[in-house]
Amino acid sequence: MAVIGYKRVSTVDQNLARQDLGECDRVFEEKKSGKNITERPALQEMLSYARKGDTVVVHSIDRMARDLRDLQDIVQQLNDKGVAITFNAERLTFDPEGSDAMAKLQLQMMGAFAEFERNIIKKRQLEGIAKAKAEGRYVNHGRRATIDRAQVHKLRDEGFSTYKIADKMGISRMSVHRILNQ
Repeated sequence: MAVIGYKRVSTVDQNLARQDLGECDRVFEEKKSGKNITERPALQEMLSYARKGDTVVVHSIDRMARDLRDLQDIVQQLNDKGVAITFNAERLTFDPEGSDAMAKLQLQMMGAFAEFERNIIKKRQLEGIAKAKAEGRYVNHGRRATIDRAQVHKLRDEGFSTYKIADKMGISRMSVHRILNQ
């Protein structure tokens, strides 16, 4: 019966240290967005590692999931394995027996608020981008839809190095190599 900790921050600039979990036998940590649970290797490893009788400790609900369905799925998956999960900030524990109806209601409410907050942040971000675009200050750093392959070959024929071609066209050197080797 192990106590397993799980810590997550959204960016590499953020600090995991503020998420005090108390005494844990093992702690899984990651610096990834909480948006997509399948792209979080430490979470997936923790879910596989946990065994019947274990307790998973998380600082707060929003560190586990941003989406209500994901949160419920994670809690259900752990409970189905006989693993309890505790969220310290909210003072909630979900045991495998599911005996606490109030805790289940609180999970749904807290998860809904976390999802609502995420949607507000996303809306504000989109509004900020729209405003910056209108003022001519927004630069899209996204990937080009298509690469002009003929231009890559032309620049190579003119004697440009793969590094210079990549820099000039705004693509990666690997993309240049792939095009030239096809």
